[in-house]
Formats: sequence, structure tokens, C-alpha cells
Amino acid sequence: MPEAKSVIAAIGLGGNIGNPRQTMARALKLLDAHQDIKLRTVSRLYRTPPWGNTDQDWFLNACALVETRLDPHELLKVCLDIELQLDRVRTDRWGPRTIDLDVLLHGDFLSDHADLTVPHPRMTERAFVMVPLADIAPRAVVNLQSIADWSSEVDSEGIESLSADGDWWQGEA
Repeated sequence: MPEAKSVIAAIGLGGNIGNPRQTMARALKLLDAHQDIKLRTVSRLYRTPPWGNTDQDWFLNACALVETRLDPHELLKVCLDIELQLDRVRTDRWGPRTIDLDVLLHGDFLSDHADLTVPHPRMTERAFVMVPLADIAPRAVVNLQSIADWSSEVDSEGIESLSADGDWWQGEA
């Protein structure tokens, strides 16, 4: 059987409980340590207002591009396992969380299944996804439009960059 072809996937990261910067850095290191995942680039770190349930602390958000041979469902499973390792508890939809890892894009893969929709179904509406993703994949296309164009169209009021580049996570525990 031939070896699976590598693809570039985009992962969204976020959190607002505990020390989200440190937790997100740990998540990136765990992703990169996986034998079938290679971290390629990370966006700047952003402070963002909550979305959906707005009665909670602000979030930290970033995006990463990874190279992987895992299929989208396998990559999602790795992300969910990392969330569990980092004490993610799923309670309220759009509620507070220690860490959230979302598979946003997976090469040219398109899926609309109950357990995984790729591209992520609401990513183009969310500045906390589009702004960091535009840092690292501005020419990627979702729904016939570039990430850079989507990023310029979303309401980015209140979003603040907390780092000069994508190296913010490397010095964290």
C-alpha cells in the first residue's frame, strides 16, 4: 500500500482559562512532537473578544500550519487528544476553555460530516480565525476567496496582536 501523501493543514488555537499562552505553546509542541505532524509556521498571538457567548474573559488565539500524512479525521483525533491532555473540559458551546484546537483546512479536502466539516464551517465569519490565519496563509482560498480578503472583511474590532512574529510560543513551558 502506498504511503499517504503529505498535505498542509491549518489548525486554529485558542483559550481563555488559566494561562492560555502557555497552554497553546504546549499544544503546539505536542503537535510538533507527533510522528506524523510537522509544525511549519505559527501566526502571531492575538488577544480577541469572546464570540457567541460574550459574557466571559477575552481569548488568546493563533493559527498554525502543519504538514501531515494524517487524514483529516485522524488529525482531528490528535487535536482532541491534545485538548484532553491539556485539561479541556467541554461544557458550554462557545464557553470558556483551557484550549481549543480546530482543524480549519486540510489540503484541498472538503467534508461536511457531523463530526468534521472542512473547511471549518464558520471560520470566514470569525476574525479570531481569519486575522491570524492571514498572517501565515494569506493566499489560501476558502469558498472562492483568499484568506487575506476574508480577513479584511471580518469585524476585527478589539483584536490586538500580542507578539511581533510567530515565535511567541517557543520560549513557553
